[in-house]
Order: sequence, then structure tokens, then C-alpha cells
Amino acid sequence: MTDKKAKIITAILSVIVFGVVALLGSGAIPKPTPPAIVFSFPKCIAIINATCSLVLIASFISIKNKKISLHKFFNYTAMALSAVFLVLYIATHFFIPDTRFGDTDHNGVLDEVEKIAAGGGRYVYYVILLTHIFLAAIVLPLVLMSFHYGRTNSIVKHRKLTRYSFPIWLYVTITGVVVYLMIQPFYAFNN
Repeated sequence: MTDKKAKIITAILSVIVFGVVALLGSGAIPKPTPPAIVFSFPKCIAIINATCSLVLIASFISIKNKKISLHKFFNYTAMALSAVFLVLYIATHFFIPDTRFGDTDHNGVLDEVEKIAAGGGRYVYYVILLTHIFLAAIVLPLVLMSFHYGRTNSIVKHRKLTRYSFPIWLYVTITGVVVYLMIQPFYAFNN
């Protein structure tokens, strides 16, 4: 596949994924009754994110030690984990309403008492969440192109792009776990 074709496919996939996630977040699609398994997805997503973080670090260590085959293995593993993550993430947000940080009575509304009880933790949570969301939107095309360059042995382009994609992707996977750990107590369902 040529770089031009890869860039077009990357742009299309990135727009589609961003559009689907934005549509699900907008509330424009009514939430159907979720199958019971969906309630286990947030924990699965956090486990996938944690695993992906470790795989990305292992990939980085492998290439620093010039173990190219191992580096490739870890990159393919990270891509596969990310694909599973994306399916579970979309399914979760299709079926389960958003949870508000501090919503201890699980009614979807954060009243003044709950805001006070949540304290400064709300601000920490929202800073982490907003940086996570912003960087997740940015990193998808960077990761796809980094992967393409590595797969096609365009090593100079791969190295140049991964200077940015690797730390952003690692931040997104780590903060994904942090966001889950912070919001999990406020889920209206047992997770």
C-alpha cells in the first residue's frame, strides 16, 4: 500500500471513529436495553488499556535493544488490543449512559451536596478525562500512520512519527485506566 493510500484510509477511519464516538456522546441515539455482558465492558476496557500500556513499553524497550522482531510483535499486539478496545468502547457507549463523577445516588444528576462531597477530585478527574479525550482523538491517525510506516519498512518516517505517537498513545492508555479507577465507584451498576 502506498503512503498516499494509507493516509487516505487513515483519514477516513479517523473521521468515522471520531464521528461515531461523538454521535454516541451526543445522546442523539436512544440507549436500548443493554445485554448483561455490557456491564463488564468498562473493566475489560481498563484491563485492555493497562495491558496495552505494558505492551507499548515492551515495544519501546525491544527496539532500544535492537530486537526488531520482538518490537514488531509488540506493535501488532498493541494494534490488536486497540481494535478490541475500540469495539468494546463503542458498545459500552452505545448501551450505557454516561456516568457523572461524584453522582453517588446514581440518578445521572450531580446535585450540590454531591458536588461538595466530590470536592477537588472532580477537577482532577475532569482535567485527566479532557486531556485523555483530546489526545485520544489526535493519536488515532498518528498510530495508524506509524504502524503503516513500520509495516512497510519506512523506518525514517516511522521513527520520526513515533516520537510523537508513542508518548501520546502511552499517555492515553495510562489515563484510560486512571479515568476508569476514578469513575468506577459512581457507576449505577456493579462492575
